[in-house]
Amino acid sequence: MSLPKLAELFEEPSCEHNAKKEKAGCPKPTPGKVGGGCTFDGAYSSLVPIADAAHIVHGPIGCLGNAWNNRGSLSSGPLLYRQAFTTRFLNNDVVFGGEKKLYNAIKEIIAQYAPPAVFVYQTCVTAMIGDDLGALSKALEQKTGVPVIPVQAPGFTGNKNLGNRLAGEAVLKKVIGTQEPKTEYPFNINLIGEFNIAGEFWYVAPLLDQMGVRLICSLSGDARYHQVAMMHKANLNMMVCSRALLNVARSMEEKYGIPWFEGSFYGAQNTTEALLTIAKFFKNPELLERTETMIAQEMASIEPELSAIKERLKGKKVLLYTGGVKSWSLVGALQELGMGVVATGAKKSTEEDKQRIRELMGENAVLIDDGSPGNLLKLYHEKGASCLMAGGRNQYTAVKGRIPFVHVNQERDAAFAGYKGFLDLARQLDKAIHSPAFALSKLPFTLRPLS
Repeated sequence: MSLPKLAELFEEPSCEHNAKKEKAGCPKPTPGKVGGGCTFDGAYSSLVPIADAAHIVHGPIGCLGNAWNNRGSLSSGPLLYRQAFTTRFLNNDVVFGGEKKLYNAIKEIIAQYAPPAVFVYQTCVTAMIGDDLGALSKALEQKTGVPVIPVQAPGFTGNKNLGNRLAGEAVLKKVIGTQEPKTEYPFNINLIGEFNIAGEFWYVAPLLDQMGVRLICSLSGDARYHQVAMMHKANLNMMVCSRALLNVARSMEEKYGIPWFEGSFYGAQNTTEALLTIAKFFKNPELLERTETMIAQEMASIEPELSAIKERLKGKKVLLYTGGVKSWSLVGALQELGMGVVATGAKKSTEEDKQRIRELMGENAVLIDDGSPGNLLKLYHEKGASCLMAGGRNQYTAVKGRIPFVHVNQERDAAFAGYKGFLDLARQLDKAIHSPAFALSKLPFTLRPLS
């Protein structure tokens, strides 16, 4: 990717934070200091949930080892995305080049698995020695008839968020707009930035079906290649709790005239607001009536159990340490349960995320930049928290501190989206906070001599 194009991704025009600055642009990361994931990791994790495509990493096996399966995206059908393909770069490949090795590897994948497309991911080593993924992909596409999409996002370029954007550029350039739906439909939408973590997309998709809205594509959770190729036929795009793929929504508005909005499916109130926004966009009275009826039914189905759990959670406090938009969208969900949030993570949050946090928690909201175990435990006890909600790496902090813990990051196995997901979130919190294990773990322990 050319330097001017790369600079555009740092100066995203649809980012409100950039618009307010004298000199537009996201902070340029220092190579080698990419805590939270490198550019390659961001690109790979953004596109690998396209379940029927093949994904091959052109570089050392360690790059694939570090990136594979680090996001719990599930598929309702094809499992080819679970295959870990790599050219496994070795010392001789650095000297003699790896294009021939990659060429043969992709031919073998196409012959054995017959994927609808192959995504090829560049890494630091192959970028530095100058392997030309663009030319090679074009040659293979002409020879095999299978689309080969180069994703040029070497890790040294920057952080994980930049990798998400580079992945978005790859599908904008080579995939979106290349296929057409077989049938026309009046109400069509895309979800951008929904990765089907722990299957939570499956709590949302049925709601859209009941409304009578056709979901063309979820980029990229449980997606199929042909769905991504048809994204340009949507009437509306929804950015789902993710600003990382903002360039996709903005570019589709510029190129295809598709408007977009940002929403969240965490919490019943957020879910209701998002569904009503979609329904009202189409200005169809029947669609809006169906949506309102469905929302009432969904709320009625979870209310009996949810009310009982709310009584047990009322007044409890949570220390929330996560990143990005989850830092504010989960705050709203927790407050809806009658809980307080004593502090929330802000390390990966934009200025807009931080402003939303302050709107929800007040101007004196505690924003956590230091996520070290010592600091988290100190804040937990100082603020009188009842539970720590964070990612998997912080689970050990909770175990050592003998405090309740709920896993909320991308490796989790519990789905929290939609109305059913909101109830699941309440159940998880209730079980963690009221587990007798934590009270027992703090009792004095005495060794007894053997008789």
